[in-house]
Amino acid sequence: MKEDLFVTGTDTNIGKTVLCALLVAALDAIYWKPIQTGVSEGTDRESVMRWAEVTEDSTLPECYRFDPPVSPHLAAAAAGVTIDLARIRRPPTDPGRHLVVEGAGGVLVPVNDSQSILDLICQLAMPAVVASRTAVGTINHTTMTVHELRNAGASVKGVVMIGLENKDNERSIERYAKVPVIGRVPWFGYIHRSELLRAFQNNFDQQYFT
Repeated sequence: MKEDLFVTGTDTNIGKTVLCALLVAALDAIYWKPIQTGVSEGTDRESVMRWAEVTEDSTLPECYRFDPPVSPHLAAAAAGVTIDLARIRRPPTDPGRHLVVEGAGGVLVPVNDSQSILDLICQLAMPAVVASRTAVGTINHTTMTVHELRNAGASVKGVVMIGLENKDNERSIERYAKVPVIGRVPWFGYIHRSELLRAFQNNFDQQYFT
């Protein structure tokens, strides 16, 4: 059975969706984003389908969808609902394919009055892949994110750096967060399947994605 992967990040707009599209294309994976905000501006599911050049059959519908591009707890409150994590269960999928799950924002983004994305990661019991910037500030943000995941009992697969290559920051993250850097996603002038596959082939440690 292929391993599930939960893609989280050190912040919002970090590049999680691009990383998910890359993994969907490279691993022939199925994509799922349980909680989606900002539907009025388009969904991450639509972006993954476009960038990875896959059909709707390689994606799963969201459990919660909200129009405003804000934190899940605020979007839900504006819609007059409460996000119930008990409703979010891993859907049945082909065991011969990876399931790539995308979170919303960072691990401590609230989804209701008492729970966060971190609780969802622990509930689904999937190893986390942390998307992190290569730029200044990433050592602090990445180390804190990895610590929060581990303190909650979550498994951390590794970190994927997004942006211009910075070997010093990669080495520092591996040292201080005690986690492997398992890939890097460069900036793309135009995101399409061939570029995603090339990035996976050239910049990722394949042993972590078998």
